[in-house]
Amino acid sequence: MSSITSSTLLEALNWRYATKKFDATKKIPADIWTTLEQALVLAPSSFGLQPWKFIVVQNPALRAKLSAAAWGQTQPVDCSHFVVFAGRRDLDSDEVDRFINRTAEIRHADPATLKGYRDVIAGSVSTAKTGGYLDVWQSRQVYIALGQFMTSAALLGVDACPMEGLNPAQYDEILGLDTTKWGTLCACAVGYRAADDKYAALAKVRYTTGEVIEHR
Repeated sequence: MSSITSSTLLEALNWRYATKKFDATKKIPADIWTTLEQALVLAPSSFGLQPWKFIVVQNPALRAKLSAAAWGQTQPVDCSHFVVFAGRRDLDSDEVDRFINRTAEIRHADPATLKGYRDVIAGSVSTAKTGGYLDVWQSRQVYIALGQFMTSAALLGVDACPMEGLNPAQYDEILGLDTTKWGTLCACAVGYRAADDKYAALAKVRYTTGEVIEHR
């Protein structure tokens, strides 16, 4: 596997920012978008359960409604691609079995040989459900995917804006998720920054390395 240099990674991370204004005339090339979709597919999750669905919204009418449900922010309308990140509600043993069967399929194994692993996962899910934090646990996995998506975009020279400033219930209704097992958690607009987005030129504000990283 070839690797990028440390300077390339840091340059991309310093270059990226939460883009406030996209150039609506610029679209992400198909091959780059396919790569970004695969970055989502390949995102890691606890036990590999992948408790998520990524909804790529390209329909202009839907995007206008999603913009209105995000307090009028223009990113959903002006960006090249708009992705809604939805999490799995109330994950159950059927979903665990689905994952085990997929694992057996990919690794050419008998699902019965994975029973021990299946029971460990099911036990963790059951404990989380009993403890009342199952949905919170699963939603955290979705944010791992968001982070990987944004980093991948930066490395490919694509701008992004993560968005939690939206009404999840309205998003669910607009996208027809309100009657499903999925629920909106956040969204991410991606594309290319407008030349007059003033935020692009602002210095990145971060605490010093010594303040946020501790060695023991």
